[in-house]
Amino acid sequence: MASLLRVDASIRTEGSVSRAVADSAVEAWRAAHSDAEVVHRDLAASPLPAEAWARALTAGTTLEESRTPEQRDALELVATLASELLGADALVLASPLYNFGVSQHTKVWIDLLVADPRLGPGSTALQDKPALLVVAQGGGYREGTPRHGWDHSTSYLERIFGDSFGMDLRTVVADLTHAGANPAMAHLAEAAERSLSAAHEDATRHGRSLGIAA
Repeated sequence: MASLLRVDASIRTEGSVSRAVADSAVEAWRAAHSDAEVVHRDLAASPLPAEAWARALTAGTTLEESRTPEQRDALELVATLASELLGADALVLASPLYNFGVSQHTKVWIDLLVADPRLGPGSTALQDKPALLVVAQGGGYREGTPRHGWDHSTSYLERIFGDSFGMDLRTVVADLTHAGANPAMAHLAEAAERSLSAAHEDATRHGRSLGIAA
């Protein structure tokens, strides 16, 4: 049975652009996999404990019989998260740009993944596994815009999943998502609509082929 791990990080459960675009990818993936199973981890609805990363790291340098209950729980969480990703045939990660950087929920998840020996430095366990990164940006950060270079999240996520983990990563970006709510961006409303439409189309296209050989 083909399996997909979907991970959401948006703090909005209603009206979230990243979630909506991810929906398009997942629906297309389901249509391409008749026996599909989707495992959903919502990092915003069920936040991971930030302190677990430090506890897992210190547990690694502590004799097993001397580990605290908190350290043991952290190691168990690390193993669970890593096993979710390792056990999936494909990944869809929907992570908005917050304050020009990566979502704190996404960052905690990544830190805990890397704490697992199976996914640590030099690991090839995820090599060529297909993944789709869905990004929603309130403003515009493309080349030629005034704030080009201010997006410090997308390149980081591409480095982690594409370069460090070696996954077969595709990226879909919907930008200018605040155009409908910010009067100062009203003149960008049409561009925002075009960006959103293109993001849904790209997500659907990638979803159809994501891990199709699995």
